[in-house]
Amino acid sequence: MKSIYGLSRDSLEEYFLSIGEKKFKAIQVYEWIYQKNINCFDDMSNVKKIVIDRLKKDFTCDKLNILKIERDKLVNKYLFELSDKERIESVLMRHDYGISICISSQVGCNMTCKFCESGRLKKVRNLEVNEMILQILQVSEDIGERISHVVVMGIGEPFDNFDNIVEFIKTVNDPKGLNIGSRHITISTCGIIPKIIEFSKLPYQVNLAVSLHAPNDEIRNSIMPINKVYSLEKLIPTIRDYINRTNRRVTFEYILLSGINDSKENALELCTLLRGLNCYINLIPYNETNNLQFKRSKKSTILDFYDIIKKEGLNVTIRREFGSKISAACGQLRSKKEDL
Repeated sequence: MKSIYGLSRDSLEEYFLSIGEKKFKAIQVYEWIYQKNINCFDDMSNVKKIVIDRLKKDFTCDKLNILKIERDKLVNKYLFELSDKERIESVLMRHDYGISICISSQVGCNMTCKFCESGRLKKVRNLEVNEMILQILQVSEDIGERISHVVVMGIGEPFDNFDNIVEFIKTVNDPKGLNIGSRHITISTCGIIPKIIEFSKLPYQVNLAVSLHAPNDEIRNSIMPINKVYSLEKLIPTIRDYINRTNRRVTFEYILLSGINDSKENALELCTLLRGLNCYINLIPYNETNNLQFKRSKKSTILDFYDIIKKEGLNVTIRREFGSKISAACGQLRSKKEDL
């Protein structure tokens, strides 16, 4: 049986037409589950009983099981169990501009980035649309507040689950759905070029983030196997075309790994690589894990790296750190449970 949370409003309208009902009932149902946070069909008081009975026959309102929540001052990390007992993570972060959530898009990940805990746990399957939507709804319910920003940058490679991501965006962005603005939604990719091209042709003005993490092919090949398929020589022109087509700025994520990609020469290489693009660079201090050998760059090294990029005239930030006392790195909380 399908989850009601897995349908876009368009799909729900088609469903009602297929059973001989008016399509406006899709709006009624959407408002109940997304605006009024009602997750039981019987509580939808303006929907006819005959329709309620049909909905109960065709759909479920089942939620995810929250196994564990780790809480820090500005961040919560959630470990969810799915219906097949697989586990995923979400992270809530409080900013001065609102409340954001970083959600997972797959169980595990096949991109096998060497520094990533998620890549150590191989892909089991894609998440369904409802499993991504419910991460947002249930975290919002837990804190009793509305989430204003969504980032798909947790466990998994979103563009390896492309069709479900597109359906997910529809519901998140829908004024009758979660009603989160396009510019408050960010989708991350490690650089799957065909999907970046396809993404650029969609009508949704959501943000794109590219996990770059290296200024040249030699380093990127050593830490990100995807680069052996889609090298920087191919990726950067694709991003340039994406920017020209969408008129949207792209974020480049760059995790600083001690002795790997954090030298002053690397900073200058990065500037040369990205100069002229409408982008900004997000430098990320590495969250170390016992399962991987990579180490965090020294604070002075991070600041030197930042200063070089800033002086070269590129837009750059150092990501504010959240939850260093909890299992902060992507995949760490799930990994702890798996290793028990």
